[in-house]
Amino acid sequence: MNTPSHFHNFSALAIDGKEIKMNLFEGKTILVVNTASKCGLTPQFEGLEKLHRKYRDKGLIILGFPCNQFANQDPDDEHEIAEFCQINYGVTFPMFAKVEVNGPDAHPIFKYLKKELPGLFGSKIKWNFTKFLIDAKGRPVKRFSPATTPEKIESYLQKYLPSK
Repeated sequence: MNTPSHFHNFSALAIDGKEIKMNLFEGKTILVVNTASKCGLTPQFEGLEKLHRKYRDKGLIILGFPCNQFANQDPDDEHEIAEFCQINYGVTFPMFAKVEVNGPDAHPIFKYLKKELPGLFGSKIKWNFTKFLIDAKGRPVKRFSPATTPEKIESYLQKYLPSK
């Protein structure tokens, strides 16, 4: 199977099981994040939601992809993950079905993003809350480490918001 060579050519299952084509987000600046509900970095959901609310009308969309590959920090099913994110952090940005981000079963979106934006120590994602910024034309432009909080990337992502 050929891997698409452009972000907008991918699709993924939403947390409710419906297929979402990434071309739905053409013209938007996208922040893709691998998330976890039982991680020391889980409070980043709050900052991500603040960014989403502040910039969604300016063309930002945040896409959350739960992942249980790091120390079993997202063992729940999709319904429980969605409920947790909503109740604890008021998450309104799109959340997707649980994925793997490393290894042979990594979701194609993460295979693509890691190839386009390898990290400091190679393409492997080292922990939850790694973030990938994609410009409005669907080009991956920046990778942020798990320790980089949403607040720290705000000024950077503002440069990539689509001009209205």
